[in-house]
This record gives sequence, structure tokens and C-alpha cells, in this order.
Amino acid sequence: MKKNSAQEKAILHNQGPMMLLAGPGSGKTTTMTKRVKALLEHYQVNPARILVVTFTKAAAREMKERFEKLCQESGITQNYKQVTFGTFHGVFYGILRHAYGLTGKNIISEERRYDMLRELVYRQKIEVEDEKEFFEGLVQEISEVKNSRIPLEHYYSKNCPDEVFRSLYTSYVTTCRQSRLLDFDDMLLYCYDLLTQRQDILAGWQKKFQYILVDEFQDINKLQYDIVKMLAAPENNLFIVGDDDQSIYAFRGAKPEIMMNFPKDFPSVQTELLSVNYRSTKEIVDVAGRVIAWNKGRFQKKIQTENEQGKPLVVKSFQNGKEEELYLKDCLVKAHEQGCPYEEMAVLYRTNSGARFQVELLMEYQIPFQMRDVVPNLYEHWIARNFISYMKLAMGDRSRKEFLQVMNRPNRYISRDALEESQVSFEALRWHYEDKEWMLDRIDKFEEDLNLLKNMTPYGAVNYIRHGIGYEEYLKTYAMFRKLKLEDLYEVLEELADSAKGYQTFGEWFIHIEEYTRKLKEQARTRISEKKGVVISTLHSVKGLEFDKVFLMDVNEGVMPYKKALTESDLEEERRLFYVGMTRARKELYLFYIKECHEKQLEPSRFLTEGGLLKGEKNEPSQKSEFTQGTYRTGPVTYCPVKAGISVRAQTFSLWTFGLGQRRFISEYSQGR
Repeated sequence: MKKNSAQEKAILHNQGPMMLLAGPGSGKTTTMTKRVKALLEHYQVNPARILVVTFTKAAAREMKERFEKLCQESGITQNYKQVTFGTFHGVFYGILRHAYGLTGKNIISEERRYDMLRELVYRQKIEVEDEKEFFEGLVQEISEVKNSRIPLEHYYSKNCPDEVFRSLYTSYVTTCRQSRLLDFDDMLLYCYDLLTQRQDILAGWQKKFQYILVDEFQDINKLQYDIVKMLAAPENNLFIVGDDDQSIYAFRGAKPEIMMNFPKDFPSVQTELLSVNYRSTKEIVDVAGRVIAWNKGRFQKKIQTENEQGKPLVVKSFQNGKEEELYLKDCLVKAHEQGCPYEEMAVLYRTNSGARFQVELLMEYQIPFQMRDVVPNLYEHWIARNFISYMKLAMGDRSRKEFLQVMNRPNRYISRDALEESQVSFEALRWHYEDKEWMLDRIDKFEEDLNLLKNMTPYGAVNYIRHGIGYEEYLKTYAMFRKLKLEDLYEVLEELADSAKGYQTFGEWFIHIEEYTRKLKEQARTRISEKKGVVISTLHSVKGLEFDKVFLMDVNEGVMPYKKALTESDLEEERRLFYVGMTRARKELYLFYIKECHEKQLEPSRFLTEGGLLKGEKNEPSQKSEFTQGTYRTGPVTYCPVKAGISVRAQTFSLWTFGLGQRRFISEYSQGR
């Protein structure tokens, strides 16, 4: 790759701040390593005075290896290995360790942190259905409060009632401090506190690191930025590299406005743009450029390429998700037969749950694949476990374990104290509640529901549990307490119904579930060690990678952009995420969308229209160059889960009671229609 003028200027930059805007495939890593080399060769900078900061250990290791190889090839005699390459957490922890004498024992492990939070949750008698999902959300919110330095009383939880979160947060922080334990966010928070309170220590580290280079700057959060600014002062030899158009980690605290405001924070900054894309065809570069131009909060830039025009982008619609999945399978097989390695093909989804059915199909046709994310097992979701327990009870299983799963879903007010034995009998329950006639009615109906389920197909049973037993009413209450989107929980129900179709007995379906679970676990074990097969990934996890062929799946409103993107900033982040997905492709890009899901009509993504790939309103994107709040508005989004093999009949049901209504329900659904 030849150096262009912008690269040359960046490499030879000496004193003061510099911002290097690096578009996709523009050679930013090469530029950074050559810049460090130039500091040693041209400006005789002491290598021990140079700090290169990245976000991941892998990125730091790769950059260090490429830099040292470059120095070896150039015959540099200086001790270039004294240059420090590290992550934000690694560098900041090093500062804390030097000041406080910390050791590895002071860093809380992920396992211990979850155990600590689990104990605090149970101590407050908070009941949650999906522990993994709840604790992941809790950890993310604790991190957000710390990294953004938000006053706790001003933070409103998205995971649970505000007073519950604030209590858990306070208890967690107190427990960690009493135990002299730090989590990864504390490394940043305590480092900031140390450097602001101890000017002598700050001065020492400023002298140590006189030249600071930061990679992927668009992903920086406020706390990281504040520390970097302190370390770079007073000379401000701060060299930042990034692309505001690829800022996609808002959920981790990344704020694109930090990069947008960098010229205001450092008025003397020199700015250069790496505008040449060495990766993709002209067709891909042009269309991606048209899409991202709709964002208003960005640096206006024109990305070009000297590569050939390439093949036109393929935009294809399908009636439903099943058609889409089968067509993709055929595309992968055909491309492989024509000489394209499976490893050079990537199938990208907005969320990791989007790939559930595609993974199942690839397993069925024995097409090798590798996953960048852990695909959640539908059948291990807590809702699925509830439904499976209902079916096991209907088959005659009376174990206390299965009974506990569903006895109060919906709430029947059955106490755990009533389950004294490892095997539960309805007669024993009736004896326990013999003086409560209203409870006896509930127990009778519970038993009769199980007897009815026994003669149904899996599909009929799923629908009867939802509507006849009243499981959906239970979900409404739970979603309200946890501040969850009810439609997200209903999505799981729809996927279960789709999966259950085609099976005549519970036993047949359970065999399928067991086999799928086994294969998925096997794939997860080899996910890291074996880099073979088609890459299945979310858009977030594929950043930094590139492939000959890229397939973007489910390019529909409600998916891309995601249904939760309601604000202007959310929509701009979704557009950046889509842009990242498009620019992973070297030669060919396929964009698929579906028309219908569960008998609901779906719309293609607005991004297709914005890129000139579908007909729509001929609006021109804003050309504002400063970071401003735009005026782009979105109307209501009609959404349902995209991964549907066969449509489910749309019906509206109330809670059923014994009688005509229930008999009608059974007649319609017990045959699996």
C-alpha cells in the first residue's frame, strides 16, 4: 500500500495535538506504527516517553508486533521495545498499582462480582426470571454510572425500579471498598481521582508519557478522555486516530460528540483525513457514503477508492424469514463451489438472537460456520424453560423442580411451603389448602390444564399455555416490574411456536431441542480455537474485519434501525452501525429484507432508500459540518421478530375459563393448526 499525502503528513507530525480521521480500510494501523517509528527516527524521541493506547489487548498486541517488525526491517538501533503499548484499563491500573501498591488480588474477578451482586439481590428478596440477562444489565448500568460520573440520585434505571438499582449500586460499591477490590470501571474512576487530587503524581506521569497516541478514538468515553487530557498536558502531544462514522458503542459509554468537540478542546489541532479506502469496490464505497451522509452529527468527508467499480449491490426481498434463510444457504453453497472460501463470507445480523434459525439451518445442511458471538439458545431462555416444564408436567413428571418452574406463572398463589416432598401430588396440595376454597379451584384448574395439554401437539400446547392458561398475562406483569419491552418477550413466544410446528409429540420436539443444544454447545467450544467456516456475527462484533462477500440480513424497519432506536442520536448510531456492516465487504455486498412475519407486514429499512437502493422520498442529507442535534424524525415502527419459518395465525384471546370459550380454543389449536 502506497502512502498518500494525508498519511505522510500524519506520519511526520511532530509537536502538538493531531486528529487523524481514518475511514474504513484506509490503513490507519500502518499510519500509526509508522508515526511512532518517525518519532524515533526523525525526531529522536526517547521510546520510553511514548504511549500507544488501544481498547483491547488483541489490538495492542497486534500494533506492537507490527511496530517492532517495522523497526527491525528498518534497522533502527534505538531500544524501540521501550515504547508502551497498552489498553486504557491496563495503563490506568499501572498508575494505580504504582501509587497504592496494588496487586492482582485487588482486582475483582467476573465470577466474584456476579456472586457478590447475586447475594445482594437475594438479600433484598428480589426475584428475577432470567438471572444472566438481569445481572448483565445491572453490571452495564453500574458501569454507565461510574464512567459518566452520573450522580446516583439522577440516574434512572432501565433494568429495574430506580430505588432497587440505587440500593444495589450503593451496597455493591460499599462491599468492594471494604474488601479493597476494584472492578474494571474502578480502575478508571480511581485513577481519575488520584490524578486530580495528587498534582505531584500527575506531573510524574506527564513527564513519563510525553507523546500519547490513541487508537479508535471514536469509542472513548468521558472518563477515559478526561484522564488522557490530563496526562497529555501541558505539551498536548496527543495524536488521536478514529472515525466518527464508526462510533457504535454507545451502550459502553462511547460518545461521538467527544471526537466532534476535539477541535474545540484543542484549538491548535492539526486535522488530516485518510480518505482513500483500499478495501472495497467503488460501488460499495459510494453507496455506503450516501447512507452515512444522512447523519448530521459527523465530520463531513468524502471517502474514495482507486479500486474497480465492482459488482452492483444485491438488494433482494423475501416473503418471509424462511425464504430468506434458504436463499442465503444456496448463496453460500454456490459461492463456495465457485471457489470462494467459506471463511471469506460473513453473514451479519443486528442482534445475536437474529441468527438462531440460520444457525439451525446451517447445522442441518452441514455448512461449516464460526460465530463471533455466542448465539443464545432459544430453548434455554427462561420463557422456553417454563413451557418445557409445563409439557413435562403434562407428560406425568411431578418433580418439585419442574413444578416450581411454573406453579405461579401465572400466579396461582401456591406457596413453596406446600411442596414438602421431592415429588408433588395434587391431592397433597388440596390437603394443604383444604380450608381455602378459592385455592382449591385454582389447583383443580391447574391439574385440568395439564390433562388438556397432554393430548396436544407441541404447537397446540405452546399456544394453549400462552392464551388458555394465561401465561401472556403473567408476562405483562413481569415486564412492567423489570421495565422490559413486552414485545421482546412475545418475540420469544412466537419463536417457540415456530419451532414447535411440524412435531407431533412432545418427545419428538424434545429430541430436536436436545440435539440442537448439543451442537450449539459444541460450536461454542470451538468458536475461538477453530477459525473455519462462514462467519456469523452481529454488526458490533465484526468491526475491524473484512471479507470478500458480506450478507446483511433482515434489513427491515424495526431491525435496522433497531426498534428501540427512538431518539435522533439513537437513529444516527444505528446508521453508523449499518455503515460499519456495509464497509466490511471487499467485493460483494448483499442486502436482504422480508415482507411479512407472523402475518404482519414489514417495511424495508429506510437505509436502503437513503443509499439510493430503493425508491423513496428524494430528500438530500444535511451537509452541516458541526455536531448538532438534527431534526430527523421517525414515525411508529411496525415490528415483529424476523426469524419466522412459518407464519402463525393472528388471534386475539382473553384469559380462558372452563366452558365454551376453552372448548373452542382446544378445537382450534390441539391439532397443531
